Amino acid sequence: MRLMQFLACVATLSITFSSAGPAGAADPSPRQAPADARLRPPLSLRKDYFPFHPPATRAEWDVLAPVLRRQLLVAAGLWPLPPRPAPRAVVHGAVDRGDYVVEKVYLESYPGHFVTGNLYRPADSTTAGRRHAAVLSPYGHWPGGRFGDLGAEEVARQIAQGAERYERGGRHPLQARCVQLARMGCIVFIYDAVGYGDSQQIANEVAHAIKAPRPEREGSRDYGFFSTQAELRLQSIYGLQGYNSLCALDWLASREDVDPARIGVTGGSGGATQTMFVCGVDDRPAAAFEAVMVSTAMQGGCPCENACCLRTVMGNVGIAALMAPKPLGMSSANDWTVELHEKGYPELQQLFRTLGKPQNVHLAKLTQFPHNYNSATRGAMYEWFNTHLHLGCDSPVVEQDYEPLSVQEMSVWNDEHPAPPGGFAHERAVLQAMTEQSQQELAKLHPHDAASAARYEHEWAGIYEALLGPAPWAEDCALQDVRELPPPDGATAQSAVVADASRGARIPVLLLRPTEFGGRWVVWADSRGKSGLLDDSGQPLPSVKTLLEAGVAVAGVDALGQGELAAGAAPDGGNRLTDSDRQLAEFTYGYNLTLLAQRAGDLVAVASILGASGAEPHPVGLLAAADACPWAAAALAMSPDAFAAAALETDGFRFASLKSWQDADFFPGAVKYGDLAGLLSLAAPRPMLIVGDRREDLPLAADAYAAVGAAGKLETTAGAAGDATNVLVQWLVEQLP
Repeated sequence: MRLMQFLACVATLSITFSSAGPAGAADPSPRQAPADARLRPPLSLRKDYFPFHPPATRAEWDVLAPVLRRQLLVAAGLWPLPPRPAPRAVVHGAVDRGDYVVEKVYLESYPGHFVTGNLYRPADSTTAGRRHAAVLSPYGHWPGGRFGDLGAEEVARQIAQGAERYERGGRHPLQARCVQLARMGCIVFIYDAVGYGDSQQIANEVAHAIKAPRPEREGSRDYGFFSTQAELRLQSIYGLQGYNSLCALDWLASREDVDPARIGVTGGSGGATQTMFVCGVDDRPAAAFEAVMVSTAMQGGCPCENACCLRTVMGNVGIAALMAPKPLGMSSANDWTVELHEKGYPELQQLFRTLGKPQNVHLAKLTQFPHNYNSATRGAMYEWFNTHLHLGCDSPVVEQDYEPLSVQEMSVWNDEHPAPPGGFAHERAVLQAMTEQSQQELAKLHPHDAASAARYEHEWAGIYEALLGPAPWAEDCALQDVRELPPPDGATAQSAVVADASRGARIPVLLLRPTEFGGRWVVWADSRGKSGLLDDSGQPLPSVKTLLEAGVAVAGVDALGQGELAAGAAPDGGNRLTDSDRQLAEFTYGYNLTLLAQRAGDLVAVASILGASGAEPHPVGLLAAADACPWAAAALAMSPDAFAAAALETDGFRFASLKSWQDADFFPGAVKYGDLAGLLSLAAPRPMLIVGDRREDLPLAADAYAAVGAAGKLETTAGAAGDATNVLVQWLVEQLP
């Protein structure tokens, strides 16, 4: 099975397609808009279905798993993985409870940003030469976080329901799991989510409660999380928490009293989201238990659980599957996980059987309880880790009561260890550190010779596949509904639809073919869609006639949001947003490709079918005026082989200049990965003309061409005397093979 087919399977979602509106007035052949699947409402994390389609063989999983892992890291803003600080922590304030000890911990992740929590360890863990199993324990959005207290009335109610066992210890379920694991012989580090517990440098109101971007935190320099500029760089709270978790794992694994081969990770709800991330991207965890989060339904309702591009090709079941074939335990409840035993878990069982480890996946079905990490769920987790971390405890493990810690006994900060500064100045410092780390790591990949160019092309192609989606393939595309139109002088005209089965796309095209067809095609990208080929009288524009007279056929395209597909854009021409109470980019682009990505795919699909339409492959050129340049450049990056040459008017466009993440030209990560020059760089060594920029304005593209010995094939001009479109046309006539 091809990688493209893998991703198509993973991304297949059960949803009813919506119908489209009537064709635009500029369409030369008005008709009912085609049944393009992308005209349905954008996917919603709360309302739609996110299935997992396991591969049939181990070989297929060995291909698919790295692609999904890369998707996870790219979405988190951590591809390539930035370096992490040496694993050092300040440990203080020990509280001795006899058979276990609790200590306060803080460690630095990004410069000046601290991960905070408590370390629970057996009383004998300091015995020289003895190593213990360890458990990393993030937690979710439980009231009070690490300091949470259910209160006497609530714990009494839960005891009556069978959800808790003890009036004292049951009031503090996060402490309870750490205490019992320590009594079972584990070193446990429970650490705060950003904005919870002692982690107050970035407030809860920013990391979790935010409903929409903050206008005062937009701008090209002093921007904050969830701003347009942050999304252009894939900087998110999800990524920050993921990086914090990896730093916490580094420290835990480095301890002399920890056996690095026996590390488990467990969290519930949002803590399970973090558990899925850590176990999905890092090979060190030996076992995982993910409570009340893995589901084909709701995927995570907090901004901290979402990131652009995160779930465009996989849902939470697919993310959880990245633990395979190592032991993966889960629990369900009477919440969005209530159907996991029927939807998602059977597919995980199939994957583990395929990998020869059917015993390594388990679901504790506890749907009699609401959303929880209660005593019953903890009991299932204890048994799972007892088995798979080889703890040697008697089974069943029975949780015992304990004396809870006070907030003062748990809190990391005091007079001797004062809390570090926070607020927006700290938020900006973290974002700047993210930017600097990314720039340093990506600079190591920039091409400078043939070997580095090959590596660069491989890495950047994978990055853009994660950001823009897989490229259409010619064998998935077909030319349908072909109709003859009144011919212009010296040419034939047809309307047709390019059907792309892999994306559910049906792309209207206008095909103008000269009487003396020389075998060459130009795909013309225009903000007006296919009607951009014609003047007001319906005749080809003079620049189009120039191509036809040179024997070059021309294809005009109604990409998504244009002409017959106008319903695929918002009324203002920008991206449609998902139906959500959170008007944040993550909630739309975490589940849906951007309009730019879809339009790029449309250009590739049309080029692919035209290039393969004859007995011999036809060379296809790409032409784009300035207003179509962004998605034309994305098409080049998505599938360079679809085009034999390209001529683009850039007019100095840069993604960094965008003011809104709802803009039609937006896509996440655009600035992080080189802005416009990054997209253009993958066209090397194909002939390309850029009108509107100088070579030195596009150093990454210039370096890519030079590295493969094709510097002369990248031609640039800062401006064009007269009509830039005519310059592009004349160049294609001469340079298109």
